[in-house]
Amino acid sequence: MTQQVPFEMVDAVLAQTRAVQARVRDLPSRVVVYLLLAAGLFTELGYRQVWARLVAGLDGLPVAMPTSSALSQARRRVGDKPLAALFRLVAGPPAGAGRWRGLLVCAIDGTSMFVPDSTANLAVYPRQAGTHGGSGYPMLRLVAVVVCGTRTLIDAVFTSISTGELSCAARLLGCLHPGMLLLADRGFAARTMIEQFAGTGADLLIRDKDDRRLPVIRRHHDGSWLSVIGTMSVRVVDAEIVVSMNGKRHIGRYRLITTLTDQRRFPAMDLVTLYHHRWEIETAYLELKSTLLGGRVLRARTPNGISQEVHALLTTYQAVRLAMADATASRPTTNPDRASFTIAVHAARDQITHAAGVIADTVIDLVGAIGRAVLADLLPPRRTRISPRVVKRAISKHRAKGTIDRTTYHATFKINILDAAALTTNPPP
Repeated sequence: MTQQVPFEMVDAVLAQTRAVQARVRDLPSRVVVYLLLAAGLFTELGYRQVWARLVAGLDGLPVAMPTSSALSQARRRVGDKPLAALFRLVAGPPAGAGRWRGLLVCAIDGTSMFVPDSTANLAVYPRQAGTHGGSGYPMLRLVAVVVCGTRTLIDAVFTSISTGELSCAARLLGCLHPGMLLLADRGFAARTMIEQFAGTGADLLIRDKDDRRLPVIRRHHDGSWLSVIGTMSVRVVDAEIVVSMNGKRHIGRYRLITTLTDQRRFPAMDLVTLYHHRWEIETAYLELKSTLLGGRVLRARTPNGISQEVHALLTTYQAVRLAMADATASRPTTNPDRASFTIAVHAARDQITHAAGVIADTVIDLVGAIGRAVLADLLPPRRTRISPRVVKRAISKHRAKGTIDRTTYHATFKINILDAAALTTNPPP
């Protein structure tokens, strides 16, 4: 972890944000930062237990044993700004990240997290309202841009659950630039959002609503066609996805809009196949919320504490992901999809508990202990499977009404590109 987030980097952000301790303490600010990062790996433990793991491997050395109150005061003293600055430093694609047709493929989407039900938190993070009675805990909304393949974070913002995804996405425009291809779902297909994304110079591949009326300006031989959205020229790909599983066939409809207008360099079939990688951001959120957080509510009971904790969690996630990317990059034939995040997290926990490699060697180990653990137990090649998007473990112990098939099936897919002429004579309902 200190290889991905070295002492010099932590000291630099502490100095930049004026959070260096004013006098010698048992808990210097640098140590508090690493305590917060370690807490992202041991989310099931209180801070005193996290501290115990940080010092467990320092046998024979005099170490402080702070109380819970001392740890709380130290976290407040450091504040959230150093952690936010630290995340900005580690965020970004790994060195040598793979490209598709020369483009860095990324995905944008949002998710939510629960925060403790305190008066201070409720003033900033309200509960989510709804016909189901609303959420029991206050919630925040997190929107991120993730690199497909390595699933590293380019940038992320979070705010109240009452703020929409599009408003959050507008705060991420600064991380987009030419040479990137951004994948997004239908929630981001608003005209103003598309124009803002395109204004950054990044290319877009966004799923659109099937019934959106778009003029056909020119048809291409691959079945795609040119159109306009506002003042922008876009290419439209309508596709039919046929999924065969368990002796049954399911047919779905996709309409994709893209700024990649060159049909020879970017055939329609390749774009439809590539769009499937948008789901990698859902996997990233699963790793963040389930593997790291374990489905738990965040710890902090104040908004500043929540900001500190979330930035620390994002930094820890990014550090683990960068270690995994370094490992798979050392084997060019290994797909990053085969690296296990769970194995990487357990290896990182072991390194912290053993206090192994705290002081980096003069020779940089690009793979590292975490990377070696990942390479020693790669996941099998990804299989073509399909699983219903339903809750598999309901909140209630009582069975939901109706019969829901929650089985994961092996499946085969067939993609048919729909011709624009047929769509003109037979428009979608």
